[in-house]
Amino acid sequence: MKFTKMHGCGNDYVYVNCFEETVNDPANLSVRISDRHKGIGADGLILILPTPNADAFMQLYNSDGSSDTMCGNGIRCVAKYVYEHGIIPPDRRELTIDTPVGMRTLYLTVDGAGKVSSVRVNMGKGTATTRVPDDITVHGMALKYIGINVGNDHAVYFTEDNTIIADIHSWPDSKFAAEGVYFETHEFFPKRVNSEFVDIISRREINMRVYERGSGETMACGTGTTASVFAGVVSGKLDRDADVLVHLRGGDLVIHVDGDDTCWMTGPAVEVFTGEYSE
Repeated sequence: MKFTKMHGCGNDYVYVNCFEETVNDPANLSVRISDRHKGIGADGLILILPTPNADAFMQLYNSDGSSDTMCGNGIRCVAKYVYEHGIIPPDRRELTIDTPVGMRTLYLTVDGAGKVSSVRVNMGKGTATTRVPDDITVHGMALKYIGINVGNDHAVYFTEDNTIIADIHSWPDSKFAAEGVYFETHEFFPKRVNSEFVDIISRREINMRVYERGSGETMACGTGTTASVFAGVVSGKLDRDADVLVHLRGGDLVIHVDGDDTCWMTGPAVEVFTGEYSE
């Protein structure tokens, strides 16, 4: 099976072109190839599939084998792959990718060498799913959070509202991993949840750390970044109709929330290497 390793701000996946390849058991395959010691090493597996409704269909599997509905960093990489591998013509700068939660339109920035350097994505409308903010107790910690859906579910925690975790961005990886499980699997979220921890720098700039459902801590999360900015907008902490710069462990993304709650994400997409994996 031929594959391509790609990442968006360090959020890395193995991509398989299912216009040419067949994957019979993607959940099991995702577990094996995601292993960073015995596999290729990734946050999961993304299949690029043909569809009559769009230029391609994106199907995502986390590193634990669970399927998921949307990935902001992943969809930018799918767009880059579709363009650079000739699935769409070279004169195109706009394309559509279908997902389990609906169609997404993407806009490409292409450099002089014909490579996609960045992608802007219409992430759809954000929705608050809780009070703004709401109360939750996680592993004995009484906290405030905002539930957000941007095609998948997120719980956003602003450190300025939660002094007990105000230093979470400096927690060692081992502590963050140990505590992150309690956030992901809290009883409020029977299907588990993505959890974002946000420091406000200004009304147009934040730091974010993420614990992803099915993958643990990742270097970045596109939907989590979108959810965090949307939560900041609806809570009055961040500006609407403005570009908000988000600093992640793996790089920076820009999120823009329009007046009608439509969310836009702009960021890089990088191809790391290609290879063949023997099942």
